[in-house]
Amino acid sequence: MSSRQRWQGPIPSTEPSKSFTGVFRYLVRAIRLAWTTNRLLTVGLAVLTLLMGALPAAIAWIGAAIVDAVVTASQLHGAGGFDTYRHTLLLVGLEGLVVTVLAAAQRGQSTCQSLLRAELGQRVNAMILEKALTLELAQFEDSEFYDKLTRARREASTRPLSMVMRTFSLTQNAVTLFSFAAILLRFSPIAVLLLLVAGLPVFFAEAKFSGDAFRLFRWRSPETRRQLYLESALSSDSAAKEVKLFALGPLFLERYRQIFTSLYREDRALTLRRDTWGFALGLLATLTLYGAYGWIAARAIAGSITLGAMTMYLALFRQGQTALSTALGSIGGLYEDNLYLSNLYEYLDQPVPERPGRAQAGPDPTDGIRFERVSFSYPDAPTPALADVSLHIRPGESLALVGENGSGKTTLIKLLTRLYPPTQGRILYEGLDLTEWDEATLHERIGVIFQDFTRYQLKVGENIGAGDVSAFADRNKWREAASMGLADPFIQELPAGYDTQLGKWFQDGRELSGGQWQKIALARAFMRTEAKVLVLDEPTAAMDAAAEAEIFAHFRSLTRERIAILISHRFSTVRMADRIAVLDGGRIVEFGSHDELMALGGRYAHLFTLQAQGYR
Repeated sequence: MSSRQRWQGPIPSTEPSKSFTGVFRYLVRAIRLAWTTNRLLTVGLAVLTLLMGALPAAIAWIGAAIVDAVVTASQLHGAGGFDTYRHTLLLVGLEGLVVTVLAAAQRGQSTCQSLLRAELGQRVNAMILEKALTLELAQFEDSEFYDKLTRARREASTRPLSMVMRTFSLTQNAVTLFSFAAILLRFSPIAVLLLLVAGLPVFFAEAKFSGDAFRLFRWRSPETRRQLYLESALSSDSAAKEVKLFALGPLFLERYRQIFTSLYREDRALTLRRDTWGFALGLLATLTLYGAYGWIAARAIAGSITLGAMTMYLALFRQGQTALSTALGSIGGLYEDNLYLSNLYEYLDQPVPERPGRAQAGPDPTDGIRFERVSFSYPDAPTPALADVSLHIRPGESLALVGENGSGKTTLIKLLTRLYPPTQGRILYEGLDLTEWDEATLHERIGVIFQDFTRYQLKVGENIGAGDVSAFADRNKWREAASMGLADPFIQELPAGYDTQLGKWFQDGRELSGGQWQKIALARAFMRTEAKVLVLDEPTAAMDAAAEAEIFAHFRSLTRERIAILISHRFSTVRMADRIAVLDGGRIVEFGSHDELMALGGRYAHLFTLQAQGYR
């Protein structure tokens, strides 16, 4: 089902923010975020905003006084003498001073805004990443969650500051309007009413189109994410080999262009509607402005107001209309920012499952690991990944998991490491349910190499140190772990040894062979010196059979007092394990030693014989 078919109407979690009753739903949180990020800059912005709101009216009033002083002096033909000149020059100097203060306030506001933008953007991005650290693995494997994450990251770093700045802008223009209105009331209350009414049509139109743009933004998040993926596939080193070898570049580029064309067509239609209505409704404001010009000019001709007053009223009406338009635009912008901030807070408010476990040790360290009738199903999967699995592995024993791809081997390991909770049944370690263990303590007890281990674009030593963050920069532990993982010999031959940069993202980076990377990953697992359980999930798939046998024999010699769990498709290595569990369709269909399973003559014996024939 396409994303266009999935999206049906409004999204409940953000529905309140789509009406004007929800315009300020996230305003308080945005201002609090700015305040906690940098209080001095936030206060500076507030003070400068108020100052910039009050000064334009003062400039207009002083300007009118200057015009009237000049007109009076010209009518007196210099009869006022030095006092008239001095009065006029003082007014000019005063206006110059106020304009200078206004310019300084504008520059100060720009400076505060630039600094706060940088700090606030980093703060929000850090909040997004901090939230990611608290989420479950299942959430990262959910496409709808990825849509939320994509929406949050695309707009969240700019929208909080935008909301704060629009709030200050609204405050500034409100102060300006009130000061203008107070002066315009001396001319006519009707002029104030015209000033306020003229900008409303454009405001409502902009708010309506802001809502349309936001709904479009949410609706097409999957397409945007697909476009970003294609862009990554065409430009990343990890995909470059296959893209070139299989000539996938033109195909991916064409898909990229098709998605862009579809998105652009929707954007273009919305932009044309928005600008057409904005221009048409903006004409009303223009007609109102020039109607007021004519009215004020007629009053000046009739002698009802002075030339200076006419100049002031015309300036106030023009600037007032600009201030009103900006204020209404700020409200419309707050509405739009509120919509987009709903993405950020929808993500940040994502519920985090409670982890009540606090245990640092189990009641029976000799009991090892127990799976008691454990089942697990992935969301929306038609069949369970594991079904009614029971196992008991004691300290000092090794267990090999065998089965076809998709039989549940890696899922079993993910449940053991508490990356997923079982759907049914329970898993115990040292006689204690995994849910009762402190998560950090449990992870310290288990060292794992997954088949799809991460190749960090870091130094060699840091790639190994990633296995134990408490000793991330401990060079002695790097070497000890590398020796246990049989990686030290080839590391010593690298240009900078353990300081060699790996990967091609950064300068002087070196790429390793698949087998060398797997030895780095094996060393990473040995960084956890406190680990009582070591798990190898296809750790040597990139090595030849002889190298794998050497690795596993070495591995067994280092784990005599620990539980060792191995997943491999090479039966020459699997046979070295104390016990072997054969999985099929998420169930354990055979269990025993190599000799026992061969004597059984079942699935394991058949697969072992088939593979052995391939080596004859």
